[in-house]
This record gives sequence, C-alpha cells and structure tokens, in this order.
Amino acid sequence: MLKSNLYKLVGLGCICLAYTACKMPAVTTKTENKSVPASFNNSTDTVNTGTVKWKSYFTDPNLAALIDTALKNNQELNITLQEIAITKNEITARKGEYLPFVGVRAGAGVEKVGRYTSQGAGDATTEIKPGKEMPDPLPDFLIGAYATWEADIWHKLHNAKKAAVARYLSSIEGRNFVITSLIAEVANSYYELLALDNQLKIVDSNITIQSNALDVVKQQKEAARVTELAVRKFEAEVFNTKSLQYSIQQQITETENRINFLLGRFPQPITRDDNSLNAALPVTIQTGIPSQLLSNRPDIKQAELELSAAKLDIQVAKAKFYPSVGISAGIGWNAFSPTYLFRTPESLLYSLAGELVAPLVNRNAIKAEYINANARQIQAVYNYERTIVNAFAEVANQVAKIGNLAKSYDLKTQQVAALTQSIDISNDLFRNARADYMEVLMTQRDALESKFELVETRMQQMKAMVNIYQALGGGWN
Repeated sequence: MLKSNLYKLVGLGCICLAYTACKMPAVTTKTENKSVPASFNNSTDTVNTGTVKWKSYFTDPNLAALIDTALKNNQELNITLQEIAITKNEITARKGEYLPFVGVRAGAGVEKVGRYTSQGAGDATTEIKPGKEMPDPLPDFLIGAYATWEADIWHKLHNAKKAAVARYLSSIEGRNFVITSLIAEVANSYYELLALDNQLKIVDSNITIQSNALDVVKQQKEAARVTELAVRKFEAEVFNTKSLQYSIQQQITETENRINFLLGRFPQPITRDDNSLNAALPVTIQTGIPSQLLSNRPDIKQAELELSAAKLDIQVAKAKFYPSVGISAGIGWNAFSPTYLFRTPESLLYSLAGELVAPLVNRNAIKAEYINANARQIQAVYNYERTIVNAFAEVANQVAKIGNLAKSYDLKTQQVAALTQSIDISNDLFRNARADYMEVLMTQRDALESKFELVETRMQQMKAMVNIYQALGGGWN
C-alpha cells in the first residue's frame, strides 16, 4: 500500500513538472560581446603601466603620504568595506537556506474543555490507573526537537548562493574601483594645488613688475611726457593684479580642504613642494593591449561579476516554476505531568512528513519575477559592454591628450619666453617715447596670461598622467 502511494506521488510530481515546464513564459536572451580592438596605437607590446604599484608610480613623497592617509581614513572607502561585509553575510544566509534547519522546542500549558463534549466525555471516562481519573483541567508539558529541509532538486537554493558569491566578489571589485578613483582624485587635487601655488608666485612677481612700471609712468608724468590717464591706467592694473591674489588664495584654501576631506580629516595645511609641478614627468606610459583592460580594470570585472549573478538569478527564478520537495521531522516527549514526561515509549512522540508543492494556478508573481530576472540579465549585458567601451575610450583619450599636451607645452614655453622679453623691450621703448603706455600694459597683461596658461598646461600634463594610470586600472593592486 505504501509503495503504491509513493508511486502515485511520483506520478503526480511528474505531471506537475510537465505542466509547469509547458507553461513557462518565453523570454529573449542576450550574450555579452567581449571583443575589443587589437591595440591602442598599432602596438602589440604587453607591458602595462596599470600593473605598477601606486607607490612606485607617484614618486613625490608628499603626495604618497597623502594617498596613504586617504586609503586609511577615507569615509567612502570605509563605507564600501562595510558593504563587502554585508554581501559576505548574504552568502552565509543563502547557504543556510539549503541546509536542514534544526530547532528545539519546549512548552507548558493547561487546557479545560467542556465536560459535555466529545473530548470532555472521553476524558471523564478515562482512567490513567485504577482509581485515578484524567486531571481536569489538563496540564500539558512538551520537550522535543524538530527539523525541516527543502530538497534542492532544481538547484534553486544553490544557485542563489552562487549569485550571492558573485555579488560578494563584485563588491570587492567595487572597493578596488573606489581605491583607483580615490588615488586619482587625491593626485589630481594635489597637482591643482601645486598649480595654484605657482600661479600665486607669478602674480606676486607680476605685481613687482607692474609697480616698477607704475613708478616709471609717474616719473614720465612729472616730466610732462604722459598724462594723468596713463598713471591711473597703470594703477588700476596693479590693483586688479593684487585682487587676483585673493582669488587664488581662496582657490588654494578650497583645494586644500577638498584634499583634507578625501583624507577624512578636518581642514589643515597640506604639506607640499610647489617646485614638484616642474619636476620631470613620470616615465613613459605603456598602455599594453586593450584585452588587458578586462583583467586590470576593477569596474569591468565588477560588471562581469554582476552579469554572472544576473544569469544565476534567472536560474533561481526559473526553478520556482518546478515543484519543491520539503521534508519535516520531529521527536520529543509529551505528557500532562512532569512525572510522566520522560517515560518511554508512553510519552514519546515523533513525526516524519514529506510534501510536494507546485504552482498550478495564479502564477503571475512567479512569471513576473522570471521575466524581470531576464530583463535584469540583459541590462547587465549592456552595462558590461558599455563599461568595456568606456574603458577603451578613456585610455585612447588620455593617450592622445598626453601627446597633444606635450606639443602645446613646448609652444607655450616659447610664447612665455617671447612675452617675458617683450616686457623689457616695451619698457625701454616707453622710456624713450617710442611706445605708447597701452602697449606696455597689454604686453604685461599678455605675459601674465601666458604664464598662467603655461602653468595650467603643466597641471593638465600631470593630471593626464594620473588619469591614464587610472584608465589602465592602476592603483588598486
């Protein structure tokens, strides 16, 4: 009889499985495209600057100290570390779902039923032993253990744990991406600060030049060679340049505070050597080949792991269409008096049950979850492909920028040299009444702007070196 019932249950399970498989909604799948160009500049050299340790890449000791502090104290990075801990706990939670759940149970209570009921009438005529009736009201004492377990036939629970593992690994790559971004942001802000220091020096020097020119104009006015208008024009130019000092000082304060924020500390002076901006540029950048980005860039690896998790989510959602098998069991002792509680076999109780559950009607929620899981997987494919394309574009842009900035810096250096000489020339011509005072003013203004632009170009060169290092995936290793 038992064997016959077992066959019936198996047959019923097969029918449910066939039904659910036939009624599963159709979805559209998409496979990711991992192909990348063969090279950046027709080079097959696999030497890659992105694999260099950041302490070897950034040789300025002041900058290295700032980066080291940021990696220890930055709040965003520490928040990311807690997110990693959360995702790691998710693995434990998912693993626990496919292991048997075992618990203990103990309880005590009392029950009074009506005498003129089937249970009350039965209790009234029952004797525990001769001359000893059933207690009324009836106490109840229980102690035992129980277990439940879902047989993971379709790997629903195991795939959910694998998806949690993929997301945990993805969170680690997310931390690595935060590290590369943090290093780049600290370095870029540091070079901005050095550029502002150099611009402030240029302003101070220019104020001296303009003040000397103002003295010359005053002497020329006393000799009746120029009018009061020329004196006022030169005075206004000196005042304008002096006001520029305070604008730069404010930018210096804000840049220092931005660096301090990245370092997780309150505002304080930033130790630096402003001559570092004019130091030799880092060694020649080696971009390697584009396919190395797939393993070097944390954001690409993060997107790949998110895609893996999304694919597993589809399998989990698909398994919910199939019947699930659950097993439950329990064993313990139950009696109306502690005296009889552990008498065996009289007070012993046990149970063993199995159940087969399959969705047959109103499966809209399961269908929606399955379709949504598939849609999220397609989203993950597009995000993965977009991340690869963006990474390649970032490297290509920075490679071109480094080359163009080098040419621009050489030309601006020549421009500054020419305009610096023209200041002395214009002053001499003005003293000999062979040049108008406006020519002197414009020459000084042009020289100041060209020096500012030269410093700006140098800063952009240093930042390009930082950005290409980040684009190649450097810093996190």
